[in-house]
Amino acid sequence: MTRLATKILLLGGLAGLAAGAAQASAEPIEAPSLVVRYNHDMLATDSGARAVYRRIARAAEQVCPNDVARLTSPVVIECRQRAIAGAVDKIHNERLAQVHAAASSKSG
Repeated sequence: MTRLATKILLLGGLAGLAAGAAQASAEPIEAPSLVVRYNHDMLATDSGARAVYRRIARAAEQVCPNDVARLTSPVVIECRQRAIAGAVDKIHNERLAQVHAAASSKSG
């Protein structure tokens, strides 16, 4: 069994701020990221693809944390959506892309 991993990168509004700050300073700023581990065989089934997607979504919540206890800010929501989309694109699996499309249509 081959174990694969993908890195979820912060691609939302907070990354834009970090990029602007990086240009202003001599030292580059690295955006927060997490590694999501999965087995390629998981993507062969709908239930496995949904499980990988849930892992990606949980990682996005950690990479793009919410500072407010009850309400999630639009910046955080956008950050999470971009992180998830980036990870799904990076994995490049049709079944996972379908899970993402279904989840995006429900939340939009």
